[in-house]
Formats: sequence, C-alpha cells, structure tokens
Amino acid sequence: MAPRFLPIAAAALLTLGLAGPGSAQTSPPPATTDVPAIERIIREYLLKNPEVILEAIETLEKRRNENAQDAAKAAIAERRNEIFNDPDAPVAGNPRGDIAIVEFFDYRCPYCKQVVGPLAQLLKEDGKLRLVHKELPILGPDSLLASRAALAARKQDKYHQMHAALMRLRTLDEASILRAATEQGLDANRLKNDMQSPEVEQSLERNRALARALNITGTPAFIIGDALVPGAIDLKTMKSLVADARAAKK
Repeated sequence: MAPRFLPIAAAALLTLGLAGPGSAQTSPPPATTDVPAIERIIREYLLKNPEVILEAIETLEKRRNENAQDAAKAAIAERRNEIFNDPDAPVAGNPRGDIAIVEFFDYRCPYCKQVVGPLAQLLKEDGKLRLVHKELPILGPDSLLASRAALAARKQDKYHQMHAALMRLRTLDEASILRAATEQGLDANRLKNDMQSPEVEQSLERNRALARALNITGTPAFIIGDALVPGAIDLKTMKSLVADARAAKK
C-alpha cells in the first residue's frame, strides 16, 4: 500500500468505525505519520470486515463501466456520420430502416460466427432495421485476407454472399477463400486482384480508426442507438437494445 494513501485510508476507516458497529474505541488513533500503526489498523479492519473489499471492487467496476459508457456515447455522437452513414460500408436489412445495428467483426472470431443466426432472425422479424457491416480483422493475416475478399466482392455485387460464405468457413487461407468465392459465383481471379485495391485498404483503415476512437478492442462489438455493446449478445438482448433505441428517438 502506498504511504501517501495510508493517511487517507486510515482517516476513512476511522470515520467508519474500525472495530465494527457498536464497538467502543479503547485507545486514541495513532498519528497519521505512524505508518506501521496505520497499516496494522487497516489490516485488522479489513480482516474483520472483508465484505468492504468486495463492495469497493464492485463500486469501482460500476464506476469504470459508467465512465466507459459515457466516453462511448461521446465518441458515437462525434463520429455518428462515419458510424451509421459510411457509403462504403455494406448494409443488410432495410437500407432505409429507422434503427441501425452496426457490427464490428472478424471472420476468424467464433463469437462473431455465434451471432450470425440471431442477427439474421432479427432482420427477418423486424423489417425496419439496417445492419451496417464494419470489417475489423484483428486476429491475424487470415482475418485480413478474408476481410479483403469480402470487401473486394462488392465490385462483383456479391458482398453478402461472400460474407455469409466466409462466416461458414473454418479455414481462411487463400485457397479456401477463392474456392468459396467461385462457389458463390464470383470470378476468383478478378477477386484476387481487387483484394489489393486502394479502395479496400482505405475502407479497412477507416474501420480501424473508428474502432480506436470508440475504444473497441475485440469482436464482435455492436452499436445500437447510443449504446456500445462489446461481445456476443443473444436475440433477446438485441431486441431489447433496438426497443431502447427506438424509444430514445421519440
């Protein structure tokens, strides 16, 4: 425990009543410069009241989460146009939907694959939703290769078919990706060339910069309304977040 923290901690604990509720103080507190005595008092108090540590950790975690959400909301407000209206971001569902779900994902991420079904079900049930795809390859060279292939498939109007195929693939080397492209009706040679185009790299770099601004460090990550939601979520949670976003617009 840092010495400069000890006087503050000791004062706080003494204020709470070191010996516990209803107990009498049998001796005056030591001077706050008596570091060993303060350490002993704090140790004794925490041993008698270990729930204080859990309460402090829970409070700290709650405060951190609240601060993170506040920072996310500010970043979303500042980057709203990039998040929701990037003309180069592929969109599924209703292009004119009243609510957008923005997903940052990686084709190698098992949790991203896990949410494919719930997202498809949600779009099927709710015809007023837009799903904005944000490719964020963070799990190595194969992830990057797959994202390049998906974005390059737009030049052949086959992004969504390629996206679905890549989400199903377990192996994402070049041969597997090009084979999947052929199965989806793409010209594999053209796709291979388009994967190196400046447009594809620019799109990926915009997504990386946006993820950094939003402090997104893993996939999947969703933005629904003003909420940034990291990690995989189930259909029920998706519906709840969409309902919240709609209510906030009224």
